[in-house]
Amino acid sequence: MRPQHRAFGAILILTLMFVSCGPGVEMSRSTMDEHMQQRRDLVESFSRAADVRITDNRVLNAMLAIPRHRFVPEDLQEHAYDDRPLPIGHDQTISQPSLVAFMTQELKPQPTDRVLEIGTGSGYQAAVLSRLVADVYSIEIVQPLAERAAKTLEELGCKNVHIRAGNGWLGWPEAAPFDAIMVTCAPDAVPPALADQLREGGRMVIPVGPENQVQELYLLEKRGGKIERRSILPVRFVPMTGKKKAGL
Repeated sequence: MRPQHRAFGAILILTLMFVSCGPGVEMSRSTMDEHMQQRRDLVESFSRAADVRITDNRVLNAMLAIPRHRFVPEDLQEHAYDDRPLPIGHDQTISQPSLVAFMTQELKPQPTDRVLEIGTGSGYQAAVLSRLVADVYSIEIVQPLAERAAKTLEELGCKNVHIRAGNGWLGWPEAAPFDAIMVTCAPDAVPPALADQLREGGRMVIPVGPENQVQELYLLEKRGGKIERRSILPVRFVPMTGKKKAGL
């Protein structure tokens, strides 16, 4: 699997947009029914995948509940339930559904978790997480994407996703510590701010590696104040950009 995903970074923009989704929120019947069979077919395919098999029922149910077509541009609606990334404008993409599910499964989200996401993009990953955790704090460098994602999530009745337009390298210090962190773009090293904002015992899923080369998807865990890492899967993401400090 060699997915290309969104870039992230640049200047800190002090714009906040608060919206919400959550385990108890129901989508409208028309939204759920119209594309439900396509979602069922997509989710069923996850259990047959060789390299990114999804077995967590909570994750599968979250993927089934979220209407991916609402996060896809109108001219690409017919491909909304294809298992591949799609462009969403500003040289960014909505992630491949099986990879979203796999990364979510590896994060092991719990109902009481507060999760930081770096790279909101379309808002799709945040919407999936919102069904599984207490709160999602998501940062996106491209302000029009942050605004569009906030609008989509609000229309879907989400209540536990908080979106900020800004620099992902800095994290969201005033909302820290986080139980889990999901990163959807590749730094060349783990940003120290993200490691600092992860609570003791917390988990982070992050692709790390040089631009335009195969990178490694890692699961990081903080134990005794130190970051332990486990390699999960070779991937290829666009780089995390923006104001950098030395990485781990």
